[in-house]
This record gives sequence, C-alpha cells and structure tokens, in this order.
Amino acid sequence: MQAERPQAAGIPRRLHVFNLGFLRQRRVARILTLAGWKPVLGLPGPDGAVGIWGASPTTWRGRRIAELTGAQVVTVEDAFLRSILPGRARGALARRGPVGLLIDPEGLHFDPGQPSLLERLIRAPLSPEARARARQGLARLRAADLSKYNAHDPALRAPEPGYVLVIDQTRGDASLCGAGRALFLTMLQAARDENPGHRIVIRSHPETAQGLRPGHLTAEDLRHGDMLCDGAVSPWRLVEGAARVYAVSSQLGYEALLAGHRPRLFGRPFYAGWGLSDDEQPMPKGRRGRATPEALFAASHLTGPVWYDPCRDQLTDFDGALDQIEAEAKAFRQDRNGHRAYGIRLWKRGLVAREFGDARPVRFQSRPSAQVTLAWAGAAEAVPQAIRVEDGFLRSRGLGAALTPPLSVVADDLGIYFDPQAPSRLEALIEAGPPPGGEARAARLIAALITARLTKYNLGGRAKLPPADGRRRILVPGQVEDDASILRGAGVERTNLALLARVRAENPDAQVIYKPHPDVEAGLRPGLIAPEALAALADHVADRADPLTLIGTADEVWTITSTLGFEALLRGVPVTTLGRPFYAGWGLTRDLGPGLPRRRARPSLEALAHACLIAYPRYRDPITGLPCTAELAVERLAEGRCGQPAGLRLLAKAQGALAGHSWIWRR
Repeated sequence: MQAERPQAAGIPRRLHVFNLGFLRQRRVARILTLAGWKPVLGLPGPDGAVGIWGASPTTWRGRRIAELTGAQVVTVEDAFLRSILPGRARGALARRGPVGLLIDPEGLHFDPGQPSLLERLIRAPLSPEARARARQGLARLRAADLSKYNAHDPALRAPEPGYVLVIDQTRGDASLCGAGRALFLTMLQAARDENPGHRIVIRSHPETAQGLRPGHLTAEDLRHGDMLCDGAVSPWRLVEGAARVYAVSSQLGYEALLAGHRPRLFGRPFYAGWGLSDDEQPMPKGRRGRATPEALFAASHLTGPVWYDPCRDQLTDFDGALDQIEAEAKAFRQDRNGHRAYGIRLWKRGLVAREFGDARPVRFQSRPSAQVTLAWAGAAEAVPQAIRVEDGFLRSRGLGAALTPPLSVVADDLGIYFDPQAPSRLEALIEAGPPPGGEARAARLIAALITARLTKYNLGGRAKLPPADGRRRILVPGQVEDDASILRGAGVERTNLALLARVRAENPDAQVIYKPHPDVEAGLRPGLIAPEALAALADHVADRADPLTLIGTADEVWTITSTLGFEALLRGVPVTTLGRPFYAGWGLTRDLGPGLPRRRARPSLEALAHACLIAYPRYRDPITGLPCTAELAVERLAEGRCGQPAGLRLLAKAQGALAGHSWIWRR
C-alpha cells in the first residue's frame, strides 16, 4: 500500500524546482512524474508546489520562493532502500539512481521541528494485516541482507560479538541538523563511560569508507582495543554482534532498533521519541508517543515511500523494489572485484561481458591461470578455483546450440548444478530453504510459468499424438548424449536407446511417447536412435513437438537427467529419474538411479522452485540491460521480447549450414 498521491485523472501536478538535479537525474524525475509530480522550472502560483531536496544546500531557494508565492513545499529524499552504490559514487552503476523516494508534502522526516508524513503514518493505527506485512517485509529485508546502500559483502565477517557499536556519519549530513564533531565525540565518550571494559567499534559511513565525504570520527579517536570498521561489512551483521548501539541520526541506528536493540540516540531522528530508544535530546512536547517497531517499519518502508520498478518503468510496492535491488545486489556481490574469464566461446563473450561486467569490465583469457575467476562450466576443470557459469533453467526462445543468447545464467562458486559428484551452490540453497515469503513467491512464479506456457527453450512445435487407449502414457525426453549432465549425472543408462529400453522393460503395457532433444533433431549434437530401434521401443515419436502439450497429456515422465523432468514436476506430473539430476534426491521424484545421500533436505515443490528459479540464477533484462527478477524474465519470454542480436543471427545461419561439423561451435 502506498501513501496518497496527488495524481488526478492521470495528469501529474507541476512541481516547481530550483535544483537542476531534479531534472538531470532522470530516474528521480521519472519517479516523481509517475507519483503525480511533474518537475518543471519556473515560478509557481499561490496554488502551486515547490519541490526541494531534503535539507540540501540549495533548498533555501525553493523555500524562499514558496514564502514569496504562497506555494506548497514538497520535500523529496531517497527512500531507506536506495541502490547498490551511493549516488555520489562514480560510474554507470552509481548513475542508475534510486528505486524509491520519500515525497513529503507535510514536512521532512529528519527535521523534528515540524510534523512529517512518516510521523503521521507511524501514529496511525496499524491493522493486524499491516502488522503481519511489516513483519514479513522486515524479515525479507534482513534475509536478503539489504540496506539503503548495498555495496557491502555478506561474506565479510563482523568483529567478534560483544562490542559497543558507535555509528559515525558524514560531515554536513542534513539529518544532523547542524551538529558536528563535538556531538560525535560526546557520544563516543558516553559509550565508553556507560560500558566500561567493552570494546568500542566505530562504524564509518559507506560514503566515508569510499572516500566520497569525510566523517566525524577517525582512527585517531580510537583507544587501545578499539576498532574503526570502514570495510564492506554487512550493516545487519554489525548490529547483530553489538552489545549496545550508539547513534546520532544514522539509518544504521534505525536498523539496530529494527533488529531488537534499544539504541542510545544523541540526535532526534524520525525513529526517536517512540519509546523504543534511549534519547539524549527530548522531542517537542506533545509529539510522537508510543509505537511498535512494526509501525515504524510499515511507515518507513511500506506506506511512506514511492517505490519504482526500473525494468517495467512503473511504480511498484516495497516487495517489488526489494526484488529488484536483490537481483542487482546478487550480481554486484559476485562481480564486485571484477573477473578474468576463461573458456568462453567467442559468440558468448558479449553476453558474459554484459552479465558480469557491471562493477568492472570482464577480461578474457585464452589460457587457464590462477587469476581466472570465471569459466564456462565445460572448461572449468582447467581452472578449479573459478566460478562456473552455465545457462539457467529459464533460458530463451531458441536453442543455445543455435546461438540464442540466454536471459538467465547460473554462476556457481561451489560446483555446478548438473554435476552431482560434488556439492553445488544450488544444493546449498535447497538445503537452507527459502527466505520469508519465498514459497509463496515461488508458487506465484510457477503459476505464471504455467499460464504463459513457458519452458527452458520455448520452441513451440506441433503436438500430433496418438489417441489415448487406456494405457498409462509415459513421456520419455531424449537428451544430448555427450551433455555434461549425462557425463556427470547418469547412472547405468547413459544413452537414449538405453533409457527407452529400460522404460519399455519396466512398463511393457504402457504407451511410451519418445521426444527427441531439439539439438539432436537439428543435427547439432549426438543422440539419435536408429528408426528400427525406435519402432521397437516407442509407441510414438513426438519429433519437433511442443513439450508442454506432451507433459499435459502424460501420466508420468521417465528421464535420465533432462530438465524436462523438472518442468513436468512443476506441473504436477510424477517423474522417475534414472540418473541424478539437480531436482532428484529431495523426495519429490521416484529415483531409480545412483543414490544421493548428501541430499538430506525434504523441500516442498515451491521451496525447490524458489532455489532453482529465483535464488540460484541471475537474470538480465534484454530491454533495459539491468539485472532483473525471475518474474520479469517470465514476462519478457511470454511477450517474445528477448530477440537475438543481428550478429548472432548471422552466426546461427552459418551454424545451420555447417550443422554436421558441430565441433566448430563447441570450442
């Protein structure tokens, strides 16, 4: 639920601005316009509105104009979930802009001198449903390890627990309301006096740590045993390990409150004065009162901000903004130090550069070395230290062997999903289970996939089948016989002929439908079965058939390791495996292949889908070029908006002409 907006009949109200940043920052201007405020230059009338950015040095202009004209003042600030990097950072990643704004026509949330939108929302009664949404939203935020800025590294360890956390801020921060170094030194001394014998950890602001703005406290303020924490440590890990937290007005102090602390506050931020903190400075008489953490979070993250979806170019809610930042953070966290890539085929290098080059450009190597950090899974044995890259499970409209670029890839730092001989990141995600709300999200995604009739490749095709004759219909998907999932994950049956023979031997009375693999049908990969053998084992060969129609008419699916088995599982069709695919061994399939004792978890179908389709892959929007969610990838695939670049279309035609020489395309 969003706070009320001024938009009427689809016509935004003019917002007169006197800071060119409103117009130069395209995303800020776009969010304002979608929210019903159109930034414009020029003088307002008495019924007009003036937009100012928080308490920045230029706000005096707007306030003065508002006084002279009688116009309304509307303050604009970043929301509490903003972006990966601070806006002052350099580079394209920083220029993306925020995913949310606080647009306040009532006041300014960090100025205690007057009421504000957030203060009013916090005081409003909170329904049980809203309280539940706030709890789940906060749980999601913490599980995703997201904050206002998200350049921190969740793998970086916080100091040993038990310290007193003292939070620094940047000089001139508007929320300090003019306070300077003296107040921070007073706070630091209070932390020492009130916690004798405890270590002091001073947390630098992210902008200070990146050299963008100076702070108030430095290493010179430390005493023996104290620590200055200016690394990329997770804010949530920092507050979780603290014995007490001291802040002036920092958002990190607010996150400490949300994590269960009662912070000691030396300023008057919006989260002070509600009975949840120890406040050094009293609030104005008669203001605020008592509130719950859920009420604060509902106001600050659910109803107060205007949230924006940059891929769809439309307003969204908190969950939509969180999904987007989570997708961007997933990519940044894996790519933050840049990559040296090995084993990437020439036609894939452009997509690898786009997918893994947001933080720093990807450098490609022709030879393996200890410096390689990224490798396509087929070449990873030469560089065992590298992250292994492969296509995701929602890939494209077209075959990889036909040079169709993927919408999703997986980048596994432990192993790779198709190799059960070693642990993988996918296995770890399945074992850990989904985050709060994850199963419900996966259920919605499964429903969207089914409605849109999407599979991995989305090739379509005909679906001429023999009529049902009362026998059980078993669908048997063929595979590429030299595919890595067969080489690594097959059991006794390692060829399509052996698979069909096993199915027929164990199901002599069934109607067996055999579907050849599209790459094999196209003559690009090995796996053909001689016609006479097919005639003896299968009742029908569904060549170039629509896999979803086949799944929809099947009573069960038998496979070695085919992804089609996973797609059948999502659609409620029983699956029998003869190998060890990524979706076997979790109690959701009948497994006749080698055992998988390492897979002990028993996830629901939705939990498995969350790991496979949401948590494990990385998606890239083909329209905006941004990291995106699985849900957006489904929309793009359903709309057909994932076309092949012109250069790759020419290569694909050349490959078709030389289909009998597939070794050329597999280098």
